[in-house]
Amino acid sequence: MGKIYEYQVLRVDLTKEEIKRETITGENVKNYLGGRGLASKILYDEIDPKVDPLSPENKLIYATGLLTGTAASTGGRYMVVTKGPLTGTIASSNSGGFFGAELRFSGNDIMIALRKV
Repeated sequence: MGKIYEYQVLRVDLTKEEIKRETITGENVKNYLGGRGLASKILYDEIDPKVDPLSPENKLIYATGLLTGTAASTGGRYMVVTKGPLTGTIASSNSGGFFGAELRFSGNDIMIALRKV
């Protein structure tokens, strides 16, 4: 499997003040293609459906897409995905600027913020 099917994930625990790095490989990366898809899959797998969106158990996921950090016209885009308080379902927002590209240039593709509300 080539490097294109690997995503580097940074888990930032704001309560414990710890940072862990892991690699996601395999079918999830191929099937969900990063950005909103992969971030939604991570949230779906890691959050209990009954979790209160405003509780410390919820996660805030920043995810780059396939073109983030490239010369493409959409190369500055990234997604923020969480369980939203309005509907209690997956909520996502697409943003632009330098953050997504800088996250990718730092060697990471996804950043997950945990705890501390």
